[in-house]
Amino acid sequence: MSGSSTGKHLSFWLDTTPRSDYPAMPGDVSADVAVIGGGITGLTAAVLLKRSGKTVVLIEARRIAEGVTGHTTAKVTSQHQITYNALINVHGVEKARLYAQANEAAIERVESFVDEKDIDCDFRRLPAYVYTESAQTVPQLRSEVEAARRVGLPASFTRDAPLPFSVEGAIRFENQAQFHVREYLLPLAEEIPGDGSHLFEGTRALDVKEGIQCWVETDRGRVIARDVVVATHVPFLFKGQFWGKAVPQREYGTAARIGETVAAQGISISAGSPTRSIRTASRNGETVLIVVGESHKTGEDPDTERHYRNLEEWSRERFGVTDFENRWSTQDYYSMDGLPFVGRAGAGSEHVYVATAFASWGMTNGTAAAMLLSDLIVGRDNEWAKLYDSTRTAPLATKEALTEGTKQAAHLVGDRFRSTGNVADVAPGEGRVVGRPGDQRAVYRDPRGEVHAVSARCTHLGCIVSWNPAETSWDCPCHGSRFSVDGDVLHGPAVRDLEKGELGS
Repeated sequence: MSGSSTGKHLSFWLDTTPRSDYPAMPGDVSADVAVIGGGITGLTAAVLLKRSGKTVVLIEARRIAEGVTGHTTAKVTSQHQITYNALINVHGVEKARLYAQANEAAIERVESFVDEKDIDCDFRRLPAYVYTESAQTVPQLRSEVEAARRVGLPASFTRDAPLPFSVEGAIRFENQAQFHVREYLLPLAEEIPGDGSHLFEGTRALDVKEGIQCWVETDRGRVIARDVVVATHVPFLFKGQFWGKAVPQREYGTAARIGETVAAQGISISAGSPTRSIRTASRNGETVLIVVGESHKTGEDPDTERHYRNLEEWSRERFGVTDFENRWSTQDYYSMDGLPFVGRAGAGSEHVYVATAFASWGMTNGTAAAMLLSDLIVGRDNEWAKLYDSTRTAPLATKEALTEGTKQAAHLVGDRFRSTGNVADVAPGEGRVVGRPGDQRAVYRDPRGEVHAVSARCTHLGCIVSWNPAETSWDCPCHGSRFSVDGDVLHGPAVRDLEKGELGS
């Protein structure tokens, strides 16, 4: 195989911006609103709430805009692949129209912030395309165009797309956008601290207790607030159990230098599977091709490295690129009924709010969620509330929901009773779950031969983790929690590290 396949294991967005450096929470603090999570939803909500006169404390377990938000494709669009026909069929025309309006409003909100604050983030309005290379898929695209038009979106069918290969047809949405997500969010975050508001990094939320005053328990102290926004991608709260209503999917991305390309004239995504989501960006005046795709259920693919190979081979074949500079993966949650959950954490909850299940379209859905949550907290009416209603009953009797429930039960019960060898079987650079039923350890032997051993039981609900070789992590196949080789939490809903353990070599 020709060309380089050893790009830096860091997202393009993280590689081209400085790290943030906000302090950890110094102890107990208080504010009108506590926001947990420093991605696009939490940061946008905090800014909107502060502008509405609220004091805000935002806490982030690691660094802001470095989690899922820092590993996005950074498309700002209401065109969400093939979406609107399904939404109309499941939820009706009115809710599909509200979804379209919310995502279009999110594009406008992002552009307004960019203009107001003069943010240099390469925000560009471009047409967005969903393309197919199969004549058999063309009727589906035409039907989606009609559905999108029905809910008021600027959709049309075309035989052309700005791609260096022929297509059978494409959906085109006018006036969509793309940007550099961290160059957008880092200046926005600077608006939060001051006048009684704070932004703290390196501060992990562990629990939320709701009452007349809410308490957010963290590893650095307590935040006391009237209202709490849980914007941690998937809520870690047991109330609402949103990790049981949405399925975690991993996806992979590559960035490669490229010369002039027709792809820069739009943003594109394939209609079928495997997904190929395509856009360009700029690095030091040079054009960069970004391709994202290759999704699979978290924790259920033993050969994650092949997804990078597939993306790179496809990019070489279709675009002629050879110099891959970045590779990364990300994770998102998909609800059973195709809509995010945004609103109160559960029935009877009056002051704790959540936002989750953006189905890989977090730039607009996350922004719309922040707009909705800020309205709910300050008491403004927002017609999107009935659309995203987080207390709605998920369609648990669907084929997809039943299949997912069966898989989770199999992992939760069956994986615990596997006997899986011993530490001597683990080769350098490899990770395996080893040991006897009831005493299973997640063991990684690094390239130098040093053994890293932790409990294999996820601290969320006790499922047995699996090895992810491409990311050098332990991933939970039940609800998507992820851990480092030393057991540190990388991704919730787990909030506690894996138990440390020692094994012989």
